[in-house]
Amino acid sequence: MSVPSNVSVLVVGGGPVGLAMSALLSGHGVDHLLVEARPSTSTHPKARGLAARSMEIFRRMGLEPAVREAGLPPSQVSFYRGRDLVDPDFVRTGPAHRPAEDEHEHTPSPGLICSQDVLEPLLLRHARDLAGPRVRFGTRLLSLADDGHGVDAVVEDTTTGARHSVRAGWVVGCDGAASTVRREAGIAMEGPTGLGRYLSVRFEAPLGEVVADRAGASYFLTVPGRGGFMAVDNDRRWIYQYPLEPGAERSDDLCDPGYLAELVRTAAGIPDLDVTVRDRMTWRMDARLAAAYRVSRLLLVGDAAHAIPPTGGHGMNTGIGDADNLAWKLAAVVAGRAGDALLDTYGAERRPVARRVIDISTANARDRAGYRIDDELLLTADYRSTAVVPVPGTGAGGHTALDATGLHSDCAPGKRLPHVRLVGGSPDITSTLDLVGPGFTLLTGTDSPDRRREADTLRGAGIPVEARALCDGARREAVPGGWARIGGATGPDDALLVRPDGHVAWRASGFSRGALAEVLRHVLSTA
Repeated sequence: MSVPSNVSVLVVGGGPVGLAMSALLSGHGVDHLLVEARPSTSTHPKARGLAARSMEIFRRMGLEPAVREAGLPPSQVSFYRGRDLVDPDFVRTGPAHRPAEDEHEHTPSPGLICSQDVLEPLLLRHARDLAGPRVRFGTRLLSLADDGHGVDAVVEDTTTGARHSVRAGWVVGCDGAASTVRREAGIAMEGPTGLGRYLSVRFEAPLGEVVADRAGASYFLTVPGRGGFMAVDNDRRWIYQYPLEPGAERSDDLCDPGYLAELVRTAAGIPDLDVTVRDRMTWRMDARLAAAYRVSRLLLVGDAAHAIPPTGGHGMNTGIGDADNLAWKLAAVVAGRAGDALLDTYGAERRPVARRVIDISTANARDRAGYRIDDELLLTADYRSTAVVPVPGTGAGGHTALDATGLHSDCAPGKRLPHVRLVGGSPDITSTLDLVGPGFTLLTGTDSPDRRREADTLRGAGIPVEARALCDGARREAVPGGWARIGGATGPDDALLVRPDGHVAWRASGFSRGALAEVLRHVLSTA
């Protein structure tokens, strides 16, 4: 198939984050090309945990049912700790608990375990359903030249060696820790490397019955055990993570399937376990952050922008959140609805989130016995940038990009629109989150003719904004009063302007003619 010579956006990298980026761009109508050097999706389940925020994004994309069907049951999102897999004195802990006084549901889409080797094919099918042959595996990036008006890229078919020139308006690097896009952009990574080195053994063994009464997502081995087991299906498919001493990764034993199988048997505490080693890899734990997320027309997303310790399972999820934040902004710039400065808000919003995730994950790595899965951590993301209009009189004092103490739902600008369960009306709308997108949403408590006319006028002028009411006669709150409790727009003309990524951009008290247009100009950096 021919490679297009001109595209609005070139996405480099076809892992979970790059494929999500492609699908999101397609959803916003952006012409793009994705290139991935590998011939096919991952066989090694490197990342496994999908947090609630990622599942909410997949919900908006229409992917949640397929991902949930492919993943492990929610009851298995827990940590096991014991000397080996048959330790009778094991301890099993679940996700971090909410405050006891908080009885309210925070999300319609709780997280689950869905390993990367299972997730990637789902995302690839979805991306290709939307973009067809513009999603190209077996094609690698060779070079980039950014002239400030666009980017000239050279890509190569890894099978035939044929090279193609591509002119792109923007390039998004989703190409991992060794990012070519980051290198070409000259962006440095800051932070420590080598916090730990590990051998990861992918194997098959009949362990389903062994762990039937203690099934979890991760099995941490306490002294004298070493390392831990990561469940892929909690039956036959597993990963064993073995900590390596300095220099041990060069040992010939690490390439010997017999030696690796014996490591697994010893760690499991089952001397006669039938083990089939499928493959192995070594990896290094780093805690690094890109000095910038954008240089001119080159942007970084996912592991290209941050190396997050896996202790907590936030790495892939942070990258999916990056893609969700950037996709609508690129769409607005490409369509001419926004100024280039809107893209600077991507780094302003997402880099502090990654910084906080790195700090939390690094602390987890130091105290592996003390942390739990925090499924809702990324729901607490709170943005500060020109793409958010703060309530007058509120400053940035005390602001934190993520709140590790837990989610405290409210409708303040910068925060994710809270979930409130809805009933009645369309069966496809069961949460306030289902009212969002694909463009801007002007959300009112009940129908407001003034707000509808205002949104219709702007939509006619080319700005994708639609007025929607939380309660429309048929649709209503499942538990009355929830919307008011979290500070939702309850007056007849009060409204929330919600961005395509589900974060509140503006809170309006009462109706003022022309205010919405002015706010959108500010948010889109056209004012």
